[in-house]
Amino acid sequence: MMLTNKTITFLGAGAMAEAIIGGLVRNQIVTPQQIIATNLSDTFKLERLEQRYGIQTTSDREQAVKQADFVVLAMKPKNVEEAIREIKSVIHKEQLFISVIAGIPASYIEDLSGGQARVVRTMPNTSAKVGASATAISAGTFATDEDLDTVSLLFSAVGTVTVVPESKMDAVTGVAGSGPAYFYYLIEAMEKAAVESGLTPEEATSLITQTVVGVGKRLQDTSKTSRELYEEVMSPNGTTEAGITLLSERNGQDAMHDAIIKAIARSKELGSVFTESK
Repeated sequence: MMLTNKTITFLGAGAMAEAIIGGLVRNQIVTPQQIIATNLSDTFKLERLEQRYGIQTTSDREQAVKQADFVVLAMKPKNVEEAIREIKSVIHKEQLFISVIAGIPASYIEDLSGGQARVVRTMPNTSAKVGASATAISAGTFATDEDLDTVSLLFSAVGTVTVVPESKMDAVTGVAGSGPAYFYYLIEAMEKAAVESGLTPEEATSLITQTVVGVGKRLQDTSKTSRELYEEVMSPNGTTEAGITLLSERNGQDAMHDAIIKAIARSKELGSVFTESK
């Protein structure tokens, strides 16, 4: 399915914007000519995007938004107020705003843009770069079911999409938004142990990478719980049991649990700044 005759303008052209643009073009959700990217000052980055994907680029935000059916807000949180103020005069009610900005409530964007903008808030993660994001989306006050369907289609180009109430977005941020970093952190420990035990860095990377890929595929392909899966690997007095026993003694699961709860609490703190400033 393609969104024909629709123009998508990206305000902000960083890594996440590029991941989404790449997915949309690769999966032929839209043609490159339907995409416009703009940012504040990095013309080199715009030129690179234009050359790599064949999209349109411009430094004129007003002109880019005036043409848009969908406006993707992909700038840093500190720049969102200035950006929307600059484009406010050309916003019209047919437009759909899609936010990929972590921690910004839809209501804040609605208020900045004049009160009744249709906003869908999204939380992709960095695995969007390889088309494997776990993205959650939620509707703002004025967004429709059709808007959610459209945004689901767009983000299916870079991974899976889960629709949640906006009240759950902080939990999504702590679990899926920050989630890749937790795994990379654990993988770093595995790499260190592997090299200390005689494997070359290349051997360690190859073995660990495929192990992680296999775990993901197994999870996608089974109805078993995570506990059932790790118990399946364990045999009495075997190697896996020795490792899991040590992790249990060191409260490994408690540490991971508390890290996620801490990340969720921080997401709430960051978002409250924008809620209170309404």
